[in-house]
Amino acid sequence: MIGLFRKKYNELFSEEKYKAFVAQFDELYNRKVEFRIAESPVFISRDLKERLIEAGNDILKTVLSQQYLKASDNAIPSNLFVKGENKTPHFIAIDFAICKDADGNFLPQLIELQAFASLFFWQDLLPRKYAEHFYVPQGFSHLFNGYTTETYRDRMRQVLLGTHAPENVVLLEIEPEKQKTWIDFWETQTHTGITPVCISKVIKEGRQLYYMRNGNKTAIKRIYNRIIFDELLQRDDLKRDYNLTDDVNVEWAGHPNWFFRISKFSLPFFKSKYVPQSFFLKDMKDYPSDLENYVLKPLFSFAGSGVVIDVTSEILNGITDRENYILQSKVEYVPALETPTGPAKVEVRLLYVCADAEQTPELIINLTRLSKGAMIGVSHNKNRDWVGGTSSLLEI
Repeated sequence: MIGLFRKKYNELFSEEKYKAFVAQFDELYNRKVEFRIAESPVFISRDLKERLIEAGNDILKTVLSQQYLKASDNAIPSNLFVKGENKTPHFIAIDFAICKDADGNFLPQLIELQAFASLFFWQDLLPRKYAEHFYVPQGFSHLFNGYTTETYRDRMRQVLLGTHAPENVVLLEIEPEKQKTWIDFWETQTHTGITPVCISKVIKEGRQLYYMRNGNKTAIKRIYNRIIFDELLQRDDLKRDYNLTDDVNVEWAGHPNWFFRISKFSLPFFKSKYVPQSFFLKDMKDYPSDLENYVLKPLFSFAGSGVVIDVTSEILNGITDRENYILQSKVEYVPALETPTGPAKVEVRLLYVCADAEQTPELIINLTRLSKGAMIGVSHNKNRDWVGGTSSLLEI
């Protein structure tokens, strides 16, 4: 989005370079990456970087306040409550659309947020590989707060492992080898020693959990949680001894309760220029006259499912579980990234981490997505180029 650098990047880009770039990831673990990797990173100016940081701080101030946390008790379904909650979430992910203000300056606008882990190791690998294959100017980084890849990995090991040996920590997922994000799990294992384990493979004996590691029954003392509750609830076919809600003797890196506490449930609580107006549907007696400018979102859904962008009063009146939906002002993404085949929209996810003894999450890295469709997701960008997962390189 910095014109001079964007122009040079696009001029030096070639399909041959891109094919070689993508092929290296397929070769890394001898397996094809299933999600689309965008042709380019995003170059973000210092001014926009500072706005993103300010926007994130606004949001953290609200969701970590005692007043909000008390209210968020209502966000956790009683049948999905898990004991042993940490006082502060280990992870927070905040998604911002890149828009423009009345003066034509780039302005982040909150789309969603979640106190849940993201692709922490993939998002360090990807921008480093962009720099190996394409033009990337000096003075930019995908990391915040002066981190380098080495210190970033150290920080992530601190957050994920706590005080435990890697063999006693598992990355818990639903069939991790079948997830499209498997490469992040494999990268996590490479740099931390933490094994990806399917919840169906966990052995429960009383309050103790175990898994098989190299043929040996090994104690699980800490869980790096990557399970999306929405997905788990759909998997009646997955036979298991252990359920997330079981009272067991483990620590968490990413406690399941936080998935609900900081989520779309949070949106109506914000008062910030970086957050579009949002309402709980259950609290609405009258609807705005311009419903075409709103989007309907279920509070808890997997991969954007259930979102309605063409809202009508008939649709709203037909919803019976109104407590599970919010109505949010639509955000107007601007075509911020020039590409050889037309401009793309940009969404930047700020990723925060917090170790066990810490009280304040730290902004550490980003995940960025490009779109040319009506929405960011894959289904809206089929057969398009210069879209998909990428990384923002931020001016230092």
